[in-house]
Amino acid sequence: MTLLSRRAWSAAFLLGLFGVPLRADEPAVPSPDLVFLLIGQSNMAGRAPLEPGDDGEIPGVLLLDADGRWQAAKNPLNRHATDRKDLSMQRVGPGDGFARRLRELAPRSTIGLVVNARGGSRIEEWGADQKLYVNTLRRLKAVPGLKLDGVLWHQGESNANDPEYLDKLRNLIERLRSDLDSPELPWIAGQVYGEIPVNGRMARLPETVPNTAVVSAEGLTVFDGVHFDRKSQRTLGSRYADAWFELTR
Repeated sequence: MTLLSRRAWSAAFLLGLFGVPLRADEPAVPSPDLVFLLIGQSNMAGRAPLEPGDDGEIPGVLLLDADGRWQAAKNPLNRHATDRKDLSMQRVGPGDGFARRLRELAPRSTIGLVVNARGGSRIEEWGADQKLYVNTLRRLKAVPGLKLDGVLWHQGESNANDPEYLDKLRNLIERLRSDLDSPELPWIAGQVYGEIPVNGRMARLPETVPNTAVVSAEGLTVFDGVHFDRKSQRTLGSRYADAWFELTR
């Protein structure tokens, strides 16, 4: 069988089996070994300005696109979020540093990212019947056989003084675990900038919900009073990776 006929047969097979057309010159994209969901508000979406080269492919990292397909990951990673703000607002978030650091910790693994953050969102907007939660769950369940290896959560600026934040976060974690039938799904929460009450409440998460961890924002810097700069986003992402690796090893 010639190379051309093999490609034609493969395309016909995929079209018949999945209803997905494949061009003869379209390269196959591997499936990731480890898959992570990244959700929260603007710091997770990424607001740090991109520098030259930031929009290049991140080696060994895949990003789930709006059609439920894996593609080579490039910044901005929140580009395919179902409810994101304007594309021009999506820049560098912690996902970049997370993926690069995790590749150092697990160099043989291909990392898959599902990024679905919404700037300015309150934790209440991630409630069971709210569109941010519903659309995130829909994205995950639309991919056959998808299994998450962890969730990265960065939200709290919009609930800075909320005395019930920890209870709301616990409810969100337990609900997503239940809806995904993954009762031990690792969940890593990241603290926000500044000495504000939500950080103290978030710090108590590991003693309240099993298989969770919290990463500190200590020493990180912002460029506008709220949003982490590019260097701090990379550092925050690295902290997420170290926390996940420690939690699951």
